[in-house]
Amino acid sequence: MAIEKMKFVMASGPLSQLNKLITALCGDGSFHPEPASSFISPTMGYTPLSEENPYTPTLSAVRELAQQFNIDLQEGKPQKGTVIDDKTKEYIESLGAAVRDAVEQNNALNEQIDDCCAAIEEYEHFTGIGVPLEEVFACKFISIRFGHLPKDSYLKLTKGYGDNPYILFVPASVDDKGYWGCYFSPKEKEEDVDKIFAALHFDRLHIPSAVGTTQEIVDSLQENIKIIEAEKQKLNERVNEIWAKEGEHIRALYSKLRQLSTIFELRRYAVAHDNNCFFTGWIPAKQEDALREKLMKYPEFLVEIEDPEKESEVTPPTRLKNFIAFRPFKYFVEMYGVPSYHDIDITAFVAITYTLLFGIMFGDLGQGLLLIIIGILMWKLKALDLGKILIPCGACSMIFGFVFGSVFGFEETLDPVYHKLGWTGKPLSVMESINTVLLFAIAIGVTLVVIAMILNVVSCIKKRKFGSALFSENGVTGILVYLGGASLVYTFMSHKTILQSGVATAFLIGGLLILFNKEIFAGSIDERKLQKPESIGDYLMQNLFETIEYVLSYFSNTVSFLRVGAFVIVHASMMMVVFTLAGDPKSVKGIIVIVLGNALVIALEALLSGIQGLRLEFYEMFSRFYEGEGRAFNAAKLYNYLERKNKKA
Repeated sequence: MAIEKMKFVMASGPLSQLNKLITALCGDGSFHPEPASSFISPTMGYTPLSEENPYTPTLSAVRELAQQFNIDLQEGKPQKGTVIDDKTKEYIESLGAAVRDAVEQNNALNEQIDDCCAAIEEYEHFTGIGVPLEEVFACKFISIRFGHLPKDSYLKLTKGYGDNPYILFVPASVDDKGYWGCYFSPKEKEEDVDKIFAALHFDRLHIPSAVGTTQEIVDSLQENIKIIEAEKQKLNERVNEIWAKEGEHIRALYSKLRQLSTIFELRRYAVAHDNNCFFTGWIPAKQEDALREKLMKYPEFLVEIEDPEKESEVTPPTRLKNFIAFRPFKYFVEMYGVPSYHDIDITAFVAITYTLLFGIMFGDLGQGLLLIIIGILMWKLKALDLGKILIPCGACSMIFGFVFGSVFGFEETLDPVYHKLGWTGKPLSVMESINTVLLFAIAIGVTLVVIAMILNVVSCIKKRKFGSALFSENGVTGILVYLGGASLVYTFMSHKTILQSGVATAFLIGGLLILFNKEIFAGSIDERKLQKPESIGDYLMQNLFETIEYVLSYFSNTVSFLRVGAFVIVHASMMMVVFTLAGDPKSVKGIIVIVLGNALVIALEALLSGIQGLRLEFYEMFSRFYEGEGRAFNAAKLYNYLERKNKKA
């Protein structure tokens, strides 16, 4: 539950050996490179390296080759003995040419299949015509037209032109819209007959001439498709044989090329002058001894490893380290912003508070269990971090579901358990204790706001901003003002006392006076240069409005937590509606309504509770103490297998 301590590494030595140095530093995935130009004065003559990566073309060729094979390249640690030279490019090109030839042949065969299928689609409409087409098209005195005639038009044709000796339409097949067939006409009457059928919306189809009946032609085309498919199969087998023979070598080349290309890309972080270079970056402090031992093999490099305080030019990157149960909630922290190196790690705070808020708003023992199952499935099947977050949230929902006495909305299911425990009933009935639920939500809000301000005090102390820690609206003074005001409001509403009224009033009024002049108090301790106001009136008005804003923010942040209690009530109310609609819960209708109602409530309430919990984190708590202006520790990785290893961790 902290930010990992970093060490700054600066290595200098011969430029010709830079690749070996990068391999040594970045090989285990624990080195965060930093542009060396940020630490080396330009007056020394050193400039960043600007080189064209020589491995990019060959690497692109390998990827293109894998794409042609439809193979997903899996990168691993390069095998020993894998060499990249001029022959490598020739090998890849020759192999690519063979595959491209196979791909082109496959595309040509696919086009032939498409042509056959298109022809079959045309001829199949006319399989009812048993006359060989070559005889039909050979007629000298009769014209023939193939096509589609709508049903309405067919009726008009039979009724209106039935006694016309020059019009003959022969149906071959029928569909929902009309008739497929052909019509005949004498050559000298061809134009007149065509006009008649055009008026009847005859859709002509130009079918190619062929030998045999339409059924014989369709059978022949289908046979051709089988022959072409067999050719495609042989072609695919040939490509698979190539990959089976060369695949392992291609993967080895890819891994080696990726490593060399990555090393070359990392060279841009270095600066060089003549044959000398500097390479800089950050490592976790726990890696220092291992790195020193590793670099003993490179005596030609001078390596300095120092604390980050000695390098003020660049703030160290942030690497969070947390208990395994808290790690998934890093997703929410980084969504808002990575904490700076000198800040505090709030992942544990977010994990506990978010889980608590979600569990209260989604309090149901049965639905919470179902949420755990959903989370496990999302985590195991889809590798989603959100699934890991749902698991503790579901567990907390089960706890508060036990408190509220709700199991999939059934309010009496847990009564025997309570009686065996010696209780008269459930610890808290939501619909019978609405005021208690809302007051409990406010109490949670007050507690969390105070904790947020305490975290701000800790953060300010870490950053050595002691004035802000003492006198800011989120510092010690702000805590006293907030507690004094909250105590007075509680006494007024309940006629009960937490702090004596005099003490609470002193906290409130004295704290507000300090906040009114906080710039003077905080600036004097933090040694900040104060901006002189243009007039005393401007000073008084500006500070007055700022003080009022502080009071309003305390009030609004606290009242905002009412939504926690409101969603508890909403959850219970929605389940009441479900059971009202269900009627008899033992009937078929009742069971269906209850199941569907629970599914709907789980989907809606889980989404709303998740969003509202995140809103409370970001707006009501983070705004008081968290800046999120850091940058994440991004270690350079020479192999992708390191990424997979880190994900498992």
